[in-house]
Amino acid sequence: QVQLVESGGGLVQAGGSLRLSCAASGRTFSSYAMGWSRQAPGKEREFVAGISRNNIPYHAESVKGRFTISRDNAKKLVYLQMNSLKPEDTAVYYCAADPDFATVLDDRSNYWGQGTQVTVSS
Repeated sequence: QVQLVESGGGLVQAGGSLRLSCAASGRTFSSYAMGWSRQAPGKEREFVAGISRNNIPYHAESVKGRFTISRDNAKKLVYLQMNSLKPEDTAVYYCAADPDFATVLDDRSNYWGQGTQVTVSS
């Protein structure tokens, strides 16, 4: 089992950058594929990015070229670097983990953090 805690959210102007971090507990972090999803007010949760156990990243089309997911297995951290932020990126961002990468990409991970708010002002 793994526990996830996100940090790094906040208020930023359009065009700005933020880096989200997700700290994982447990001894088997490297056994999990990791991901980020987001949920805007009144909208369904949306997959944003995922990274496999062997560091293969995948980004949703809506963020490709602007967001970058990465992981540090030694520190048990996953990052989401967000550049060129837009008001439509405003959402609560959730970190996710699952042993299966396809499950992460399908936004059906078994483990989730509590979320961190990102607000982009125009």
